[in-house]
Amino acid sequence: MRIGGLVSILLTILLFSACRNDDDVDIMIVPPRLLSEVAVEDDAAIQEFLDTHFYNYEEFDNPPADFDFKIVIDTIAGANADKTPLSQQVRDTLITVTSDEFNLEEDETVSHRMYYLLEAEGMGAQPTFADSVFVRYRGQLLDGTVFDGSDNQPVWFDLASIQGPLQGARGFSHGLTPFKSAANIIPNPDGTVSAQDYGLGLIIMPSGLGFFNIGQASIPIYSPLIFTIDLFTINPTDHDGDGIPSVDEDLNGNGFLYDDNTDEEAEQAINSFIFVNFLDVDDDQDGTSTRDEITDDEGNIIFPYPDTDGDGIPDHLDDDTP
Repeated sequence: MRIGGLVSILLTILLFSACRNDDDVDIMIVPPRLLSEVAVEDDAAIQEFLDTHFYNYEEFDNPPADFDFKIVIDTIAGANADKTPLSQQVRDTLITVTSDEFNLEEDETVSHRMYYLLEAEGMGAQPTFADSVFVRYRGQLLDGTVFDGSDNQPVWFDLASIQGPLQGARGFSHGLTPFKSAANIIPNPDGTVSAQDYGLGLIIMPSGLGFFNIGQASIPIYSPLIFTIDLFTINPTDHDGDGIPSVDEDLNGNGFLYDDNTDEEAEQAINSFIFVNFLDVDDDQDGTSTRDEITDDEGNIIFPYPDTDGDGIPDHLDDDTP
């Protein structure tokens, strides 16, 4: 899946039911399901999975000499009937999703429960949902089907970009935030890297934090997703280079950067491209760059950000600043 380039995105899912009557073909378009309805079903399926599956925690507790420190999930049955289920080991968090994020017609705002397992928290820095991360990962469905991964060589992901509209990775971006990066990264002679004391665990998310009704080559619509992750390195981001960290441009604090656009009406009025704040060098469309409005004559960032007219709106977000 290479999140962010995860197969072409389909803006609308069309399921065709056709029958031939002479030269006539009837086509039935099945509309997307309700976000709220699917969220309930997904959570029930995930909870059942957590109750009936375990991971190789005993190997992590007492690592054998050849242990690769990778999480393996199996069913609680037979010789494994006495294993501790994942439901007793995971933590969970709620993430709000709106129907607009999937271009759905119904106006819904729905809390989705994401589960995560911290096998090892890590000893380095902790990412935000807007940072870039260097990770090893594997993605699979609840039935065990593996759809993507980079189990050996870590890869970079821009967490802000891959949580964008219809990108299918909102849960991945937020799921990494409880983990910390490695205490030390060691280059190997073969060009790979090794890490010490890195964050390691599982992320389990409903389809509303994944692709929802957007079909992928190996991911059916409305599929909950599981990711094993090893977090090696993070880089804090300022995508538009305006001096404000991208995570701080989440003005409404909902953990989603693509619905924060201070000057959208002004951009529309001049038929401009629409740039959300974390990708916009002039957040209020007043002709003065955001960086110029938050720095002094020596180019140092002024914090708190200046509010010249004292109206409670920082200059870089206020198009009527004198």
